[in-house]
Amino acid sequence: MLKLLRPVTGKTIPAGLMPEERRTFRLHLGYTLLDNFVAGVLTLNEFVFLRSLQGTSYQLSFLFQFSVLVFIFLVFISEWLKRVPDKQRLIRWVGIATRAPLALLLFFPRSVETMNASSVYHYVFLLIFLIYYLGNPVIFPTINLFLKNSYRHENFGPLYSRATLFGKVLMLVTAFLYGLVLDYDPFAFTWVFALAGVAGVVSVVLLSEVRYQEPAHEIRKGGFLQSVKDSVMGMRRIMKNNVPFRHFEMGFLFYGFAFMSTVTVMTIFFEKQLGLNYLSVATYKNAYNILALFLIPVFGRVLGKIDPRMFAAFTFASIMLYLLSLVLTWYFPQYTEIGRFRLFYAMIPFVLFHSVFAATMSLLWSIGSAYFCKPHEAGEYQSVHLFLTATRAVFSPLLGVLFYELYGFVFTFSLGAFSLLIAILIMFWSYRRERV
Repeated sequence: MLKLLRPVTGKTIPAGLMPEERRTFRLHLGYTLLDNFVAGVLTLNEFVFLRSLQGTSYQLSFLFQFSVLVFIFLVFISEWLKRVPDKQRLIRWVGIATRAPLALLLFFPRSVETMNASSVYHYVFLLIFLIYYLGNPVIFPTINLFLKNSYRHENFGPLYSRATLFGKVLMLVTAFLYGLVLDYDPFAFTWVFALAGVAGVVSVVLLSEVRYQEPAHEIRKGGFLQSVKDSVMGMRRIMKNNVPFRHFEMGFLFYGFAFMSTVTVMTIFFEKQLGLNYLSVATYKNAYNILALFLIPVFGRVLGKIDPRMFAAFTFASIMLYLLSLVLTWYFPQYTEIGRFRLFYAMIPFVLFHSVFAATMSLLWSIGSAYFCKPHEAGEYQSVHLFLTATRAVFSPLLGVLFYELYGFVFTFSLGAFSLLIAILIMFWSYRRERV
């Protein structure tokens, strides 16, 4: 597999790395590039479901909910993951089992009439993506574990942010081209997802080749029920004993509610209120991702130097401001058309604030928890973080759609902004509490 990564050498890989760090970075970068190709396709996934497949608002909320809700299974597998001696082989097979089914979308019908004739395609679509997301509770904690043990501490943030930077470039190019193709053929998603399935499998295979030696003292024995009990007790121990991490997760509780309750409603807002086409949605998303590309290396260095709670407060403020920008767009819907692209003037601050959010959260959500623990605990801490994220997904997306249908867009976005204000105050309180 390393032969596949020979082109990404030279200036792509920073100087001063140890040989093992260089090898790991090549694999990490290859994984990130292919994974972000899939992410670029998934960027428009909810809009595809709403417009091309004619799905309902509540079905749309399930599509997003699946992406996060699957992490609730970490309470069952967190301890089991620590007991698996060959984690490389595990994630390789998990990747194949969960990414390959995306190719089944190639057999979907290519007409609105056929789609509307039966809702079975909506449920098959949702099932395929539920299977896809089921791989993440195994893969995501393992990424942190592999990289935290392969990179020196001072290189962890910078190398992670550099790989993220290259991945974001590919993601935005993919999203833009995909949007153009979808405006030409609304059912192009059928063959594009087949390509994404191949890319997803190869990406996890690359990740599985990162060298990792399981410490002998971490390989435990016991049955399934014992592993579940150990997982629950381990999570409880971490949340009880690590006070800064507990406060970090308290802030994420309010952030998670705000984000999850508005992300689906935002897609509906784009389609129902603003009347955007695929190109316009892709352009707005690419605009903030392009700006984020310039910010990721900067914030990657910052994250390694300041307390993650202060970094989180800044991140939460950025999403609060982009939600308020959507409220502004409701009251000031003036726009101009540039070809097929519809530029709303009030969406300009949305793009600016969302770029900060995209840059900072891509780092904070993935590796923020790792700063509260020792290297060998990184996987366990990320499992706790992801499990708590999943518990919020049980109710937040559905509540967001419910609030939208009962009270409208402005109320839903404003409630999200208020929740984020609480999250910011918690981060400041926790940080100042330790300094006093």
